[in-house]
Order: sequence, then C-alpha cells, then structure tokens
Amino acid sequence: MGQEGSLARRHDDAPGLPRGRSSLPADEVRAAQRQRLLTATVAAVAAAGFHSITVADIVRGARVSRAAFYAHFRDKEDCFLAATAYGGNLLVDAVVGATRALPPDSAPEAILRASCRAFLRFLADEPAFARVFYIDMPAAGAGAVNRMDAAQHRFAELNRTWHRHALGHHPEWPTVPYDAYLALAGATTELVSVRVRHNRATELPDLENTLVALHLAVLAAQRWPTTPASPA
Repeated sequence: MGQEGSLARRHDDAPGLPRGRSSLPADEVRAAQRQRLLTATVAAVAAAGFHSITVADIVRGARVSRAAFYAHFRDKEDCFLAATAYGGNLLVDAVVGATRALPPDSAPEAILRASCRAFLRFLADEPAFARVFYIDMPAAGAGAVNRMDAAQHRFAELNRTWHRHALGHHPEWPTVPYDAYLALAGATTELVSVRVRHNRATELPDLENTLVALHLAVLAAQRWPTTPASPA
C-alpha cells in the first residue's frame, strides 16, 4: 500500500491490460478497467481537486482508453461518485467487520470502541480517500452533496442500531430522537474533516477516546471522562 492508501493509485508505469486471443476474459478486463479508473480518480482528485481534473487526467492515470472510460461512466462526476461510493462501502464494511469479530457477549461499550477504532484506522490508512471524501465531496456539486447526506444518514442508522442493542443491556440509558444519531454523525464528520484539511489524517486514531466519550455522553448520559482527550 502506498502512502496515499490502496484506494488512490495511478497506473502510468503499469502494463496495459492484455488484449487478443490469449487475453483475460472480457468480464475480467472490464472489472480491471473499472478498478483502475476508480483508484486513478481518487488519486487525481486528492492531488488537484475535483474541479481541476479532466477525464483525460483520469484515463491517463488509469492507463485505459477514453472509450473504456465511457463504457463505464457517463462523465467525470459519475466516475467520481462511483469512486467515493466504493471507498465508502469499504469503510462501512471495515466498521461492521470489526464489531462482528468481537465475541458475541461483548459489552455495548466494547462494540462502540471497536467501531470507532476501525472507522478511524481505515481513514488513517487511506488519507487520499479521506481527503477526497471529506474535502472534495462537499464542493463537487449537488450529486456529491446528496451522496454526503446519504452517508451521514447511513452512519446515523449504524448509531441507532448500536444504541437499540445497547438499551437491551442498559435499560437505564436514555432513548433519543433520530436527530441525535444524525448529530453524532455530523460531529464525527467535523472532527475528522478538521484533521484531514490540515493533512493530519495519520493522527485520526487519536480521536478514538473522544468519539467514544461523545457517543456515550449523548446515548448513555455518561459524564465525560476525567482525563480529557488531547486538543486538536
């Protein structure tokens, strides 16, 4: 994995995809083309910003033809949204996978901590994707803004699912409206975005205690820990 993560990769020096009678099956070629285009898009946008890149930049970085690009995507925005959706799905998979790896009788607090840790670790390992998702997405047009809103609701739903499970173990914890889950997703986004904007994605795992304490303050009515987290 490069310094920018596995989701951002240019293929300028990579060999072209094989063609001809002894080439890969057509479906494998298409899958490889799409994957190259997605990672090349993340790399290009992270380096120059969404509005500064062109389809030509993407296909050059992916080392595929322009015709291949348009076989997969309508335009630059369509490819960008596909790339961020792909990374977003991997992020959710990492979070869910971390909780499922815990013993079935794990305490809700342990599940919450594992989720926060996996979330932050993924973004720290994929700094280019983090930059694209949290910095470029909000400025990339209405489609991207709608996608960001959907991502916020997706994480709000994860919060609600965890909280409903936790209430079975802690009936004394408060019930909260959906807006509380959404507010926690928004607060998490802001905490992450501040560090990403200042090229401090590698420090994101340091937010673990803050995120856990924040969620427990809202969803479990717990007091903030005596020892505060380090300031940004």
